[in-house]
Amino acid sequence: MNNELSEQEILRRQAAEQLRQLGIDPYPAALYPVNAKTNEILSEYPKDNTLYQDVSIAGRIMSRRIMGAASFAELQDSFGKIQLYIKRDEICPQEDKTMYNTVFKKLLDIGDIIGVKGYVFVTQMGEISIHVKEIKVLCKSVRPLPVVKEKDGKVYDAFTDTEQRYRQRYLDLIVNPSVKDTFVKRTKIINTMRDFFNEQGYLEVETPVLQSIPGGAAARPFITHHNSLNIPLYLRIANELYLKRLIVGGFEGVYEFSRNFRNEGMDRTHNPEFTCMEIYVAYKDYNWMMNFTEEMIERVALALHQTTKVQLADKEIDFRRPFARVTMRDSILQYTGYDIYTMDEKQLFDACKAMDIEVDETMGKGKLIDEIFGAKCEHHYIQPTFIYDYPKEMSPLTKKHRNIEGLTERFELFVNGKELANAYSELNDPIDQLERFQDQLKLQERGDDEAMYIDYDFVRALEYGMPPTSGMGIGIDRLCMLMTNNVSIQDVLLFPQMKPEKKPVVASDEQFIECGVPQEWIALLRKSGINKIEDLKNANPNKLFNDLNGLRKKNKLDIAPLKPEQVQQWINK
Repeated sequence: MNNELSEQEILRRQAAEQLRQLGIDPYPAALYPVNAKTNEILSEYPKDNTLYQDVSIAGRIMSRRIMGAASFAELQDSFGKIQLYIKRDEICPQEDKTMYNTVFKKLLDIGDIIGVKGYVFVTQMGEISIHVKEIKVLCKSVRPLPVVKEKDGKVYDAFTDTEQRYRQRYLDLIVNPSVKDTFVKRTKIINTMRDFFNEQGYLEVETPVLQSIPGGAAARPFITHHNSLNIPLYLRIANELYLKRLIVGGFEGVYEFSRNFRNEGMDRTHNPEFTCMEIYVAYKDYNWMMNFTEEMIERVALALHQTTKVQLADKEIDFRRPFARVTMRDSILQYTGYDIYTMDEKQLFDACKAMDIEVDETMGKGKLIDEIFGAKCEHHYIQPTFIYDYPKEMSPLTKKHRNIEGLTERFELFVNGKELANAYSELNDPIDQLERFQDQLKLQERGDDEAMYIDYDFVRALEYGMPPTSGMGIGIDRLCMLMTNNVSIQDVLLFPQMKPEKKPVVASDEQFIECGVPQEWIALLRKSGINKIEDLKNANPNKLFNDLNGLRKKNKLDIAPLKPEQVQQWINK
């Protein structure tokens, strides 16, 4: 963070101090009564112009037009924007006009948060506005907002730098109000799912985030240390094994919206911290779960869009039931010509090499099949499609297929070429489960750092008996991307993980002096936005000359004014 204050930041801090000198707290603690929202006013007032004649509203100043004894401003609350009409003699009915002439005109800025009271009317230009009778300062902003201009429905100088938007989401939400709509929809998606589960009588639960064994998925975990117990602990990669313990304990159906953590790569569809919903229901199988999953997703689409058809970039995706269903074998056979059911590990390895799929000796049969499907098949499934009946080697927690040897009762739902949900008829044979865990251990010994750990306590729970159960997990972040027309996971996470912010490289005083800048001008040079030698060399000499002399005059500094040729010499040296 740059500790050098800009001219605007200095002026705003001075304004906050001047407010205090006037007896106005720029950061008051008291409750401010709000009885209206901008969106309600704009939608309801045209229907009945007797409404909102004693309105109290609060928000952020987003623009101002000062015009002598009367001015306009734009106020933004959590729900939208509305125009304010501020007349000097209305907010200052007595002799003292300080609130208008000094506070509003000179000490308030774009970005400040205020409360206003007044009544709603329509201006001569036909715009619904609030005629302000009273203003209260609620928060003085000491850092200026990016200036985003809007005219005739077009936005200019928008705050669009994606890294800055993700890193400073608070600022993104202020100046790009449409971003907020994505996160309102995200909450609606989760609430729609929660209502759907609760209607079935299933119980929402919470399971540990810190785990002694990172089970329930094939992924690389984050490791931490518990000082008091002096043991390593892992951040949750999945909550599956804990939820199935609860099925053993006698719950019919349990679900959880969980924050999971995987110490893996970051890209447009992966964040190391993400949200997953997992649900487990006793006495069900994967066929039932397919029907349940598509009904749930169809309901989400309808709740958000009032239609099952959702636009995603240039594609239209239809979540209307029933979804397409294709076996893993048929999918790979269709797109590669290989029949994986007749191939051993070596043949699969050779096939991957022949198809230029990157593999290595640590990969077992299941991982090789997964690589083939990921490279050659999954991107074809744009419309919702269940891929089902996976090989046993790919599914260490899944029940064996009831009819076909070597397969498991598992499906994944693919939409827009990406996995969205994963579900099983859950394995409840404790002996079979232990054997599959041991197979995963062998993969670890071969160097597969994503193979599952053995969870002996989970095996012990199965030994007491778990009823036939089906479970399903769905990535909430990816579901939100699909439902809100976003192609990057960072756009549906309020605070996505980012690389460390680069500290700006600031030139020293000595470096500026070497360029010929006198010591007394260096502070003003920095205030004008020149902090690096590169900035100085690329500066427009005429603009820099005018800026520096303007700052000298504004700050009433007792130094001789610059000449244009001096500035040119600094730039050329």
